[in-house]
Amino acid sequence: MAEVRTVDTRERILDAAENLFMAHGYDGTSMRQITGEAAVNLAAVNYHFGSKESLMQEVFRRRLDWLNEERMRVLDEMEREVAGKALKPSQIVDGFFGTLLRMAGDENRGGMTFLRLLGRTLTEPSEFIRAFLAHEYKVVMDRYKEALFKALPEVPKAEIVWRFHFMLGATSYAIAGTDALRLVTDWQIEDDDSVDRLDRLVPRLMSFLLGGLRAPLPQFSETAAVDSK
Repeated sequence: MAEVRTVDTRERILDAAENLFMAHGYDGTSMRQITGEAAVNLAAVNYHFGSKESLMQEVFRRRLDWLNEERMRVLDEMEREVAGKALKPSQIVDGFFGTLLRMAGDENRGGMTFLRLLGRTLTEPSEFIRAFLAHEYKVVMDRYKEALFKALPEVPKAEIVWRFHFMLGATSYAIAGTDALRLVTDWQIEDDDSVDRLDRLVPRLMSFLLGGLRAPLPQFSETAAVDSK
């Protein structure tokens, strides 16, 4: 029974921290808030995680471990099916971004709470979180980057890297839960198109990402390049 209670306490702390970090950000969440939400004392948090920084890392690790494994599984399966040939860009985009977005419908994987936490963290990361996520994502990022290079041989590699960067930014903002449509404009949208409509957000975002990846190459001005030196 003691072991069961220990596991339960650890998960309660992680769940509470995930919710609070999503709502208030890392810097805006206190250990007192976490202990209150989880109904534990500070000693329990220190026993299981040691520090607020370590707790934040474990909040991400328990979700990212599965996400990274699933992304790799999907990519491996697709590459086996094409037997050495290049994948379609749409397959690669779906494997990386679609796998993430589909997590929103699985509460056992964190659901929208984790997606919004991830989106918020990527748009306003602390230095240690940036370094942690870069380490956690490295192997997966490298595999998907190489798949994109192979799928788009006519596109300069630097351009693919930039476009992937823009795709990450668009996805992070979309899943952060910030209703920018109302924050930055007086345009009105129907409730059916709100940020909470995951069934519409996913196809809309995926279409946008793929369009950006396939956009015409930019034309750089030689004069601008000279003037910037």
